[in-house]
Amino acid sequence: MTTRELIRDLIAGKAVSRCGFWLGKPHPDTWPILHRHFGTTSEDQLRQKLGDDVRWICPQSYEDGYRQHDGRKPFDTSVDRRKHGSVGPLAHSDVPADVERYPWPNPDDLNFDSCLKDLRNAGDIYRLSGFWTCFYHNVADLFGMEEYFVKMHTHPAVVEAVTEKVCEFYWSANERFFAAAGDLVDAFFFGNDFGTQQGMICGSRQFDRFVLPWVRKFVEQGRRHGYQVVLHSCGSIHGVIDRLIEAGVDCLHPLQALAAKMDAETLAGHFKRRIAFFGGIDAQRLLTRGSPEEVRLEVRRVKRRLGPNLIISPSHEAILPNVPPANIEAMAQAAME
Repeated sequence: MTTRELIRDLIAGKAVSRCGFWLGKPHPDTWPILHRHFGTTSEDQLRQKLGDDVRWICPQSYEDGYRQHDGRKPFDTSVDRRKHGSVGPLAHSDVPADVERYPWPNPDDLNFDSCLKDLRNAGDIYRLSGFWTCFYHNVADLFGMEEYFVKMHTHPAVVEAVTEKVCEFYWSANERFFAAAGDLVDAFFFGNDFGTQQGMICGSRQFDRFVLPWVRKFVEQGRRHGYQVVLHSCGSIHGVIDRLIEAGVDCLHPLQALAAKMDAETLAGHFKRRIAFFGGIDAQRLLTRGSPEEVRLEVRRVKRRLGPNLIISPSHEAILPNVPPANIEAMAQAAME
């Protein structure tokens, strides 16, 4: 059985010989630290050394992926997310007609050449791809986060109009990309962080009206093209996992271990054998402050609770420089046991 076949079967809920492993997507400042520790010189060399089963090859990560004439990337609003009350360019839109005047990105400006080349050369690994499709965050940036949630109550038609514009772009982008990529892709991987450390960011009724319908549509899109669907959402999203399973999500990432009700025991008790798991190794405290032996013990514990239909990976994929490389090595070794 190839690595691609193993991870496909794992996500499909079939019997497999072992759990999977993904290093994640380390922060750019982390790579030099990892290379010094492992004696490697390239990303692929390091991943091979660790036994990494997965590659995330996303068309949005390439400099030549979008050719808008003014040099901006799609939905680049420059809103300052660090400040409360920051507003986006559509903050003062009160009727759907206002939305039409915004310079929406054009799918005709997309270019997939570099991404397709890397997919062709990826080798025997499981390939996550497709547009990141982070529409929830894009809409929040276009309004400003606080204004977004207020307008869900005061101007719901405007929120729906903006959401539709954003999602129509991603829908068209994915249709074009999936048609070009074909079976080079194994799973449609897309992400929207629905949770905080304690619970959902928006209320259940608002989630069901403004967010879930498009999650369903994108899941259906990936499945229609023959892909498994892996959904990323940080935070405590326990309250909507049933809805995500009903929507057809095959695998949930990244399992933020210290968020409320996202620990391995709780997830296993409610959702094991109904969805595959991806992540779960705490990156807030364990990987940053724990010893390699503590990391090994935790990986084994999570495997016992959530395996075998589990891909071991950090609970935050963008590994920061404060994670000791020895802990990364311990995580990889225990994952492959």
